[in-house]
Amino acid sequence: MKPAPLRSVLLLLLASMIWGSAFVAQSVGMDYVGPFTFLAARSYLGWGVLVVFLALRSPAALRPTPELCKGAVCCGGTLFAASILQQIGLQYTTVGKAGFLTALYVMIVPFLALLLLRRRLPGRIWLCAGLSLAGMYLLCLTGPVGFTRGDWLMLCSALCFGFQILTIDRFSPRTDPVALACGEFLVCALLSTLPALALEHPAPRLLAGAWQSIAYAGALSSGVAYTLQSVAQRDCDSAVSSLVMCLESVFSALFGWVLLGQALSARELAGCGLMFSAILLSQLPLPRTRLPQQE
Repeated sequence: MKPAPLRSVLLLLLASMIWGSAFVAQSVGMDYVGPFTFLAARSYLGWGVLVVFLALRSPAALRPTPELCKGAVCCGGTLFAASILQQIGLQYTTVGKAGFLTALYVMIVPFLALLLLRRRLPGRIWLCAGLSLAGMYLLCLTGPVGFTRGDWLMLCSALCFGFQILTIDRFSPRTDPVALACGEFLVCALLSTLPALALEHPAPRLLAGAWQSIAYAGALSSGVAYTLQSVAQRDCDSAVSSLVMCLESVFSALFGWVLLGQALSARELAGCGLMFSAILLSQLPLPRTRLPQQE
C-alpha cells in the first residue's frame, strides 16, 4: 500500500477532529429536537453552505451530470443510513463510546472490499478482527444481558459508514468533490425530512433552542468535514483514509470528557485500547516479499 499524500492526511485529520467534537453537538442538540429533525436541519445547512461556496467559486459545478447525480444518491443514501443510526444511538450511549464504536468502520472497510471487490485479506486482518471483538466486549458488555440498544445502533452505523467510505472512494475521483458533497447532503436532508415531519413534528421554538448545535454540526461537521473527506479521498486509498478518520474516536472521547464530563472506566479504557491497537495494526504496511531470482 503506497503512502498517502501528506495533504490528504492533514485534511482527513482536520475532518476527524471536527467529527469528534460534533458528537457533543449531536448529543446536546437532541435535548431539543428528535434525531430525524436534527439530521435534516444539519444536512440542509451543510447543503446551503456548499451551494453558496460553489456559486462563488465555480457556478458551472452546480450543473448536475449523470455521474454526479448517481454519486449524490449513492453517497447521500449511505450517509443518511449511517448518520440516523448514529444520531438515534447517541440517545442510549455516551459520546466517547459512540465515537469508538463508530471507528470500527476502519475494520469494516477491508471486509467490505473483500466481499464486494474480491480482494484477498492477509491473516493479520483476521487477528485484528479478533482484537476488535475483544475490545468491544470490554467496552460495551455491561453485564450478562449483552450489548445495549445504543451499542447495536452504533455498530450498524459503523457498517453503513463503511459503505459510505467505499462509495466516496468510487465517485470522488470522477466528479467535483465539493459538488459531490453538496449533492450528498441534499439527498440526506430530503430522506430525513419526511420522517421528521411525520414522527417528530418539529416546532420552531425547539429548533431555536438547538440552533447552536445544528449550526456547528451543519456548517462544520457536514459542510466542511465531509467535503474535506471527498477532496482527500481523491488521492488517498480508502483503507488509509479510514485509519486517519478513525481518530475521531479519540477526539470524541476527549471532547466528551472535557465538555460533558463523560469519563470512561478502566475496563472501558482497556477495551478502547484494544480496539485502537487493532485499528493501527490493521493498517501497518506489509513487508514486501522478495521473489527468487532466476538463474
